[in-house]
Amino acid sequence: MSEPKKAVALISGGLDSMLAARVIMEQGIQVEGINFFTGFCVEGHTHAIRKKDKNKQKRNNALWSAEQLGIKLHIVDIIDEYKDVLINPKHGYGAHMNPCLDCKIFMVNKAKQWIQENGFDFIITGEVIGQRPMSQRRETMPIVAAESGADDLLLRPLCAKNLPMTLPEREGWVDREKLYDFSGRSRKPQMALAEAFGFEDYAQPAGGCCFLTDEHYSKKLVDLWQARGKKEYDLDDVMLLKVGRHIRPKNNFKLIVAREEGEARFMQGYKNHFINMNCVSHRGPLVLIDGEPSEDDLILAGQITARYGQGRNADEVTLQIREKDKAERMITVKPLKADEIPEEWFV
Repeated sequence: MSEPKKAVALISGGLDSMLAARVIMEQGIQVEGINFFTGFCVEGHTHAIRKKDKNKQKRNNALWSAEQLGIKLHIVDIIDEYKDVLINPKHGYGAHMNPCLDCKIFMVNKAKQWIQENGFDFIITGEVIGQRPMSQRRETMPIVAAESGADDLLLRPLCAKNLPMTLPEREGWVDREKLYDFSGRSRKPQMALAEAFGFEDYAQPAGGCCFLTDEHYSKKLVDLWQARGKKEYDLDDVMLLKVGRHIRPKNNFKLIVAREEGEARFMQGYKNHFINMNCVSHRGPLVLIDGEPSEDDLILAGQITARYGQGRNADEVTLQIREKDKAERMITVKPLKADEIPEEWFV
């Protein structure tokens, strides 16, 4: 008797990848999940920080999906490797800074390497033709398979009947008749299948899990690159772009202003890495200053900081400034009025 076949499923935490894995599990295939961590995921700490997100589930949806499926999940850190995908995407960006097609190719390629190293037979994704405008079109499906090197080891169970047969189908490892022909942007077929499988709770079926698809986040990332004069970032940059009000009065520095207590607590962890200030004469926000501000720039930063505290209408506000390797000091400033902070300063 031949050994049972094994597949690895790319698990994003969304409904489609969970369904795709379950469809193949129903055919007696051993399935394990793999999740690639880029740092740009919407989930995780961001839902725990903001008060507006307090009713959202505080969970890693990829781990949660694997638990619902009863499978092992391998989480792979690709933060450094992913930089080239984001900075130099061969196929370009989507509506914002999302290199979706290059991203999919990269992750499927990493999955191919993983199955070769771990003795698995093929790869599963939750892709559906027409579901995503950049990476999940009929003409891009073959590009992902070819450029990733996965070729016909890549099986998309939810839309397989709309695509040429793959090796697992030709070899009889899976029954093509038990796969699906979903297409288009409607989520109703997936939701019906979820109900049939008994999945009552899952991540919102619409929308992605990546900050790079967000217009405001993408704008802040581009601003960061323009200010530095080169496309570079590290994980701290990725995380800080997710929080605070970002204000850039000049090219050489910007302020990250905590908008609420949760953000201030998170930003406390970065106080030793940035110049930072806060109001001491009145209640006010913690502010991190990214860049190389002059003394006059710090006065301006203090005036802006004062604008967002309870002393905004006072004649003077005293602030404490902390700089690395320097003694803490106080400055007193007159808060700027709302109309004195131009709209173009807001990133």
